[in-house]
Amino acid sequence: MSTAPEFNIDPAAFKADPYPILEEMRAVASIVYVPQLRSTLFLNRDQMFEAEKDVPVFSSASPQGIMTRLMGRNMMKQDGEGHMAERKALFTAFSPRTVRDVWTPLLRDHAAELLDAMEAKGRADLVADFALPVSGHLLRHITGLRDATPADIDRWSQAMIDGISNYAGAPEPETRCNAATAEMDAAVDAGEATEDAFDMISCGRRAGLTPAQIRNNVKLAISGGQNEPRDVIAGLAWALMTHPEARDAVLSGAVEWRSAFEEFVRWISPIGMLPRNVAKPAERFGVGFEPDEFVFFMLSAGNRDPETFKDPDKFDLSRDSSAHVAFGAGPHFCAGAAASRALIAEIALPMLFERFPDLRLDGDVRFDGWAFRGPLSVPVTWG
Repeated sequence: MSTAPEFNIDPAAFKADPYPILEEMRAVASIVYVPQLRSTLFLNRDQMFEAEKDVPVFSSASPQGIMTRLMGRNMMKQDGEGHMAERKALFTAFSPRTVRDVWTPLLRDHAAELLDAMEAKGRADLVADFALPVSGHLLRHITGLRDATPADIDRWSQAMIDGISNYAGAPEPETRCNAATAEMDAAVDAGEATEDAFDMISCGRRAGLTPAQIRNNVKLAISGGQNEPRDVIAGLAWALMTHPEARDAVLSGAVEWRSAFEEFVRWISPIGMLPRNVAKPAERFGVGFEPDEFVFFMLSAGNRDPETFKDPDKFDLSRDSSAHVAFGAGPHFCAGAAASRALIAEIALPMLFERFPDLRLDGDVRFDGWAFRGPLSVPVTWG
């Protein structure tokens, strides 16, 4: 283990709300070892920004890591040429041009259908009735799994998230994750590739990726690509409903939707950490590291680092949020960032508040998770 000072946590409390505990850690040191997670945590934004690029020491390749074991080796779990080869082969599915010209029209139509169904009911849960299905619909098309339903996509995503964040080693999340990945593998193998299609299955097969490479990267896209937009759509809507001045600023056009998106993912990071494996003995930032130990770049802590952001616990649309690390910072910067920004800041939320300008909460909202964080439900009404 590293020479960082030790800090013990209550895993249940950390899952319920990691932010107060991260602040307690930061008061001890910018890098701490947490026995309950069997990992060393980076808390300082600038240190993790630098360390994420230090690939010879902090490697994404971790053959014994929980993600590799449960989901197979994907582009995120490789460095250098292996990572870039798979990323390049699949880039067309996520490129800004494809998002603009191909996926955006599909999403606008689907979002309108979901809003029609909500309007007919008179009240809704923004997670179940809007954020979940619109995110799942995008992933059906991006991955090429068009026979899957948005509910399938969400169920698979949640099972993988629960599995790869199961650092306590409980058997049930791993069993559920294995069942989900088996379903996805079968669906990918049965998927049809089209000569000029833009989805991952078609792009991967045209580029000569192996079936395993395509399967594993589709699972990667679903594991993070479903929960992040789902949680930000519902979470940012909640933030605007509970911060009237911010809501007024966005709806009046004084603040752009894109700026509100960037500030929200800084304030409540949907993906809270990035795991890395120490590849060789090293000393960084006054801490000694040994090979084959795990480190977590705590994006959630970096995004509330008081050395980078003034009043970091405040949701403030007037701040410059551009230094946030919600999508990572190094060579593994999120490939789906353009799709996420378009879905949330150009389609889902503008359409939601245009349809329901008087949207208001209709019950309590509870957030959950530390490795992945979002609201469990957001009950709303209008009119």
